[in-house]
Amino acid sequence: MPRHRRYLIALLLLILVSAVIGYLSRSDAPTLAPALPPHSYGKALRQAHEGLPGAARVLYQQLQRDDLPPIRRAALYAELANYPSPKALELAKLDLQHGDPLVRRAAIASIRRLLPAAQRSLVLGPLLDDDEQSVRFAAVDALLGLDPDAIGLYFGPLQHTLEQYQQALEAQPDDPAAQVHLARLYLHEDDYPQAEAALQRSLQQAPDDLDALATQVRVLEQQGQHDASRQVLAKALALRPDSAFLQHQLGLWLTRHAQAEYALLAFSRAVELEPENTDYRYELAVTLHQLEQVEAAQKQLETVLARQPANRKARVLLIQYWKETGQLQNVQVLLAELERQNPDDPFLQQGL
Repeated sequence: MPRHRRYLIALLLLILVSAVIGYLSRSDAPTLAPALPPHSYGKALRQAHEGLPGAARVLYQQLQRDDLPPIRRAALYAELANYPSPKALELAKLDLQHGDPLVRRAAIASIRRLLPAAQRSLVLGPLLDDDEQSVRFAAVDALLGLDPDAIGLYFGPLQHTLEQYQQALEAQPDDPAAQVHLARLYLHEDDYPQAEAALQRSLQQAPDDLDALATQVRVLEQQGQHDASRQVLAKALALRPDSAFLQHQLGLWLTRHAQAEYALLAFSRAVELEPENTDYRYELAVTLHQLEQVEAAQKQLETVLARQPANRKARVLLIQYWKETGQLQNVQVLLAELERQNPDDPFLQQGL
């Protein structure tokens, strides 16, 4: 047989053997759907944070993954409240059963913002019996402030877990933040002596702690000591007149005491000192609107959305303000942007 034919036959046999080996080694398991590309998590998180089109869809996709580390999964819940829908709530509810407490706490915080108060206890009440203490305490924080009717069957478990929470914080007298939180828990129960004691422990450790000062103002107010509460703020502001936080707290105090005109000055100063703080700017917009300065209020909310397009609360409020002034073209623009972000947003069902 000619040599070239022998080479040709050997080559064909080699190809045939390779094909047979490949066939036999093939798995009978069904082919899995291709995994999301490694960069999709970061891209989705950025898309949601920046309020880009399709943000809700990619955020939901990431929450349906089962291969994310807990810290990455928890980070998604910081964005979810801006993209409410039945699907968003379903995903958050599922993660109330997640194996990692970090994820369960993140889901609780998200549901706290997704659900109105009247519906919250039915979803979060069972977490008051969670095996992990930090999860139980997160559930308490999410349910505090609800009236007994809204808490319903979970009133007893809430009180029991609240007492555990207070005991745990009492055991941390050298932690200023823990003592401020403890004071707020006592304030919720109108237990003013205990709240004041916790604040004193906090201020002994950190005399300039602004959260402690703000809580002290509320404790005095709720006892009817309005002049004393104002003096606490005035003293703090005298020492730190350029504190945006204190200016904002002054604005809130004035608002609670029906002095919106003066609150406007405080809120404006807070925004001037900290222009990137969209919470301060939102409060300024609400006060401007209350004083019938609607155009100025709209401009503040436009600034918020220019910096945070995903800020649903500001978007919904601006839509309402523009509806009031009959600027329906602007309303349509904002609604169209919202639909591109999250076509299942319940607010879209209201139309114009």
